[in-house]
Amino acid sequence: MTPPSQLDQFLASYDEQIIYNALVLRELVISTLPDITEQIDVSAKMIAYCYGNKYAELICVIIPSKKGLKLGFNRGTSLPDPNGLLKGTGKISRYVEIKKTEDIQDPAVKVLIEEGLKLYREQITK
Repeated sequence: MTPPSQLDQFLASYDEQIIYNALVLRELVISTLPDITEQIDVSAKMIAYCYGNKYAELICVIIPSKKGLKLGFNRGTSLPDPNGLLKGTGKISRYVEIKKTEDIQDPAVKVLIEEGLKLYREQITK
């Protein structure tokens, strides 16, 4: 995992609530994705969670901004989303808007992370 000082430095420019929610969301991602690699991409302003160095191995990203957080999913257009949480118009990716801590605690968010892992596993066995 990312050293705490690197993570703190990356998040330092955001307000306290954004930082808090980013850390809560991070814990959910890490606890849901076994042995995941965490990478901070400073230029893209996101924290990436993947099982390798290729884009195809990316499961999700945490994207902080001044307005809130987004939990982005590679292959988000292929994820089941019965609760309608996924937003965006990209050809492949989708994201969930996290405006408050309660959004992270929605069980549907964890299900999306689990579905992202499931989709990844299906892709690597092809």
